[in-house]
Amino acid sequence: MGRKLRSNFKKGSLPWASRRAHWRALGLTDEDMEKPKIAIVNSSSDLALCFTHLDEVAQKMKEAILASGGLAFEIRTAAPSDFITAVGKTGGYIQSTRDLIVNDIEVAVEGAQLDGMVCLASCDKTAPGQLMAAARLNIPTIVVACGYQPSGFYKGEHIDIEDIFIYAGHYAAGKLSLEELTEMTETAIQGPGVCPGMGTANSMHGVSEALGMALPGSTPVLANASKMWQVVRLAGERIVEMVWNDEKPRDIMTPEAFENAVKMVLATSASTNTIKHLQAVAREAECDVDVFGLFKKYADQIPLLTAVRPNGEVLIEEYEAAGGTRAIMKQLESLLNKDAITVSSKTAGENLEDVVVADEEIIRPLNHPLSTRPSILVVNGSLAPNDGIIKLAVKDDRPFKFSGPAVIYESREKAIESLSEGEVKEGQVLVLRGFGLKGNPGLGFLSSVIFALDGAGLTGKVAVVTDGHVSGLVNKTLLVCEINPEAAEGGPLALVEEGDSITIDVEERTVDLDVPEDELSRRREKIKEFAANHTGERGWLSIYRQVVRPMCDGAILGE
Repeated sequence: MGRKLRSNFKKGSLPWASRRAHWRALGLTDEDMEKPKIAIVNSSSDLALCFTHLDEVAQKMKEAILASGGLAFEIRTAAPSDFITAVGKTGGYIQSTRDLIVNDIEVAVEGAQLDGMVCLASCDKTAPGQLMAAARLNIPTIVVACGYQPSGFYKGEHIDIEDIFIYAGHYAAGKLSLEELTEMTETAIQGPGVCPGMGTANSMHGVSEALGMALPGSTPVLANASKMWQVVRLAGERIVEMVWNDEKPRDIMTPEAFENAVKMVLATSASTNTIKHLQAVAREAECDVDVFGLFKKYADQIPLLTAVRPNGEVLIEEYEAAGGTRAIMKQLESLLNKDAITVSSKTAGENLEDVVVADEEIIRPLNHPLSTRPSILVVNGSLAPNDGIIKLAVKDDRPFKFSGPAVIYESREKAIESLSEGEVKEGQVLVLRGFGLKGNPGLGFLSSVIFALDGAGLTGKVAVVTDGHVSGLVNKTLLVCEINPEAAEGGPLALVEEGDSITIDVEERTVDLDVPEDELSRRREKIKEFAANHTGERGWLSIYRQVVRPMCDGAILGE
């Protein structure tokens, strides 16, 4: 205690005087103003159930910080929800809002020179945005996962929001009635919190813990459960200690910590979106880590130890009861960097010393895995010189090699219409292009196309390649997504013409355009300017398109 805090200014100075005038009017005492000043980063919103409970969490966190000798200030950020915010601009506001969150936090916390942060993580982009901000600002930070939503039942069967996602595609393909879909939406969600599966939200909550930035044993957790409230109290106590001890994120987010997080993702077949988010966090931390390279390196070394819905049949509640992220890390213990420090002030190894996996059928040991075949693959090839990503079904052990003629779509709606009218044929490769970071801009959200494909009965009978974004869980057909460089950057995807042969080889981890180089050179001379579609466009997405970096840089913002 007694360390000089950056939030305390020399008495009599203008910053001191102006703060004192404001904060005295808020009812704070001179004694309060000497305490560690902690930001509670809250993305509360009434638009989606992901966020509606966060105001109460923020209040309880404030009480915990005050009781521990700190001074808490709640700040707000943008609150994107895939199911609500994805309807505008072909979903371009989803990925791009991650970086708004980072900058929201920087403005409030760095501008005010606060001493630490507790970040309330909820839907998909809040956790990565908060981790990126922690890495950038490098002040003591804890990420607190605020839980998954309780699910419901439909005709005696479990149903959740991920099922609604799939069945909406079935309705679009004419395989399900509007009445049935409507009835499903009545019961799928039974309370606040994020999607109750190993989607990007729960994946990034687990990544936060594996990275060392969330308290051990805190992920996943049912929203508003007693365990969540206990973590809120402990985080409020711990963040004050971290400020006094000057325990900073860049001391925690080391290359070894990133390796631990990648191994956790592979062991759980978590969301593919974790790849770009971890790369972005590493860039913000100025940590020399190639996350895409780590996924390539460890894909064949880390076995699959669990399969939470919709990857498998395990419910998130069962995964939590078996021990969650900490139990996965216990099973991976011999493969982890156990000396990596965490926000608990202990090392990863010390956090695992007394851990017992409650159910080794739910979370398997290394010598009894679900599978040794990787389900997340980073691929390359003539169509993806700088990487693309494949997510395979957990139980699918077929030797995957798919070649077929290209059928091209540059409109999400047109692709869905073609599927519903039976125009897409077995054996084809759907090319969905112009949906990348710059082309959309902000990454086109194309999961509805994939689910419409499933509804049309074409799962496994066609393949898809795209520079756009799909749910990090999509594995119902052979799909290569987030191809880099994207079409709008002049990538090979822009050169594809109707009928061109495309080959995806999972075993070789390649995706290739089977067109002679001299023909490609001819096409490059008349390449389409996808970005020209946005000439004269204004607003956030126009700014984003101009400054976003490629996927290999984590899609961060820069020059």
